[in-house]
Amino acid sequence: MTVRPRRKIHLAAHFPGVNSTTVWADPRSRSQIAFSSFEQLARTAERGRFDFFFLAEGLRLREHKGRIHDLDVVGRPESLTVLNALAAVTERIGLAATVNATFNEPYELARRLATLDHLSGGRAAWNVVTSSDAFTGENFRRGGYLDRADRYTRAAEFVDVARELWDSWTPDGVSRPFAHRGRHFDIAGEFTVPRSPQGHPVVIQAGDSGEGREFAARTADVIFTRHGTLEDGRAFYADVKGRLAKYGRSVDDLKIMPGVSVVLGDTAAEAQERAAEIRRQQVSPQNAILALEQIWGTDLSAYDPDGPFPDIDPVPESSITQGRTRRGDTVAMAEKWRALSREKGLSIRQTVIEASGRQSFIGTPEAVAAELETFVRQDAADGFILVPHLTPGGLDEFVDRVVPLLQERGVFRTEYRGTTLRSHLGLPDPAGKG
Repeated sequence: MTVRPRRKIHLAAHFPGVNSTTVWADPRSRSQIAFSSFEQLARTAERGRFDFFFLAEGLRLREHKGRIHDLDVVGRPESLTVLNALAAVTERIGLAATVNATFNEPYELARRLATLDHLSGGRAAWNVVTSSDAFTGENFRRGGYLDRADRYTRAAEFVDVARELWDSWTPDGVSRPFAHRGRHFDIAGEFTVPRSPQGHPVVIQAGDSGEGREFAARTADVIFTRHGTLEDGRAFYADVKGRLAKYGRSVDDLKIMPGVSVVLGDTAAEAQERAAEIRRQQVSPQNAILALEQIWGTDLSAYDPDGPFPDIDPVPESSITQGRTRRGDTVAMAEKWRALSREKGLSIRQTVIEASGRQSFIGTPEAVAAELETFVRQDAADGFILVPHLTPGGLDEFVDRVVPLLQERGVFRTEYRGTTLRSHLGLPDPAGKG
């Protein structure tokens, strides 16, 4: 019988930002804007030999009922600026910026990413996101011009153009003119930045729709997903990996890394108790009503978060919340939450806590290490992007208590073997065009 070798686990760190994951009321939580916060979390991830450090993006502050939503963190700096500064205080960890392909231009962004790749010695990554949101578009001259159906066609062409620009310099330092004529972009000239250490920065994609999965299979090096259970993870993994062959790619050319959170305890019971307390902090009474209003699409401030569900139906296509990802079929979700409340006798807040739980791995360090390995061994993931609930110390316990166990199991590196993010991820360097 052939024994399958133990697969290595990839790990990344997500800096928590505008979301309901972070517990900002915790006295250990610090600024989401101060450079010291970014530096501490990035250094901790590098101490843990993580593959990369990941920053999200917000191009407009969210609004709820016509006002800035003050339950979110108000303010988020520009990702590439932060990562250029982090390149000076880190040595090996990859630096991944989320940048929108709808409200940027290929020449400018390709130049900024190539610059980060040079400054960091080959550690740059671009998380490609799209937007058809006219609310966000109001911050830009073009406004909300882009039809939703066009967002991935523009993104795919955007990435193609960026790669054409990066390839316009040969590996031996010769610059050649470029010219691109396409549906979304018509540009020609000469690129100003020589070929960077990785050739192309790593491309990450964070989409779960059919279009998003196809885009990732065609274009991405890493896909950031939200599938947290073993069964869902295996189905997603098989679906996306199964799309690669038609693009001439192998299963190792795309790494699938779900975003996860971890809660540890000295015993399983202690870990569960800590996880429950974190969820209570994340879903405050105000956040519980907010979650309900986003689904129902109407003002529910008169309802008691510790009381029963509303007896009214959701308002389809409501614009009560602006700048937040739509939740899909709100009528179906409302009925699902009502059914959960009836079945278990839960209040509004208790239902939101249970229905939107974010702790993917809860247990002792030994149990969590074993479960992480199980996900990778059973083809539910290639690795994980950890989303801590505290800024900036939320990774400390994982790095101190779980990483050594993964290293002992032989499924995670004890030292970086290469200097570029591609080497960390086991991705080939793109062939230079001579």
